[in-house]
Amino acid sequence: MKTKSVLEFSDVKVMGDAAHAEAVKHNWAVSIAIVDDGGHLLWFQRMDGAAPISAHIAPGKARAAAMGRRESKVYEDMINGGRASFLSAPGLEGMLEGGVPILKDGQCLGAVGVSGVKSSEDAQIAKSAVAALIA
Repeated sequence: MKTKSVLEFSDVKVMGDAAHAEAVKHNWAVSIAIVDDGGHLLWFQRMDGAAPISAHIAPGKARAAAMGRRESKVYEDMINGGRASFLSAPGLEGMLEGGVPILKDGQCLGAVGVSGVKSSEDAQIAKSAVAALIA
């Protein structure tokens, strides 16, 4: 039997605070979601001025990254590259850039999903959250 790390509330708070700080630094109004390795929501924040739809997209991006154990951009690139049939994959929403897995010792602990600005900026915020924990 293997032992694996899991996210604790203190970890999630560090990541949520880091993501919020990155968004504020750039004056970006976004929604931030952090999920565990099963895609279950552990943290959610919709900043003032963030579009209501971002509250649905951010958790979807986080779930896609956690369950796939890879950045959600991989799915977006796959679909944009012509593999449209992947849109029918069960249980995967948020197949857009902005979901980043939290990886430690080869294991996925969960993911951060961000929505509200350009996809590359969403990913920048999510990566800053993961970096705050893994650093």
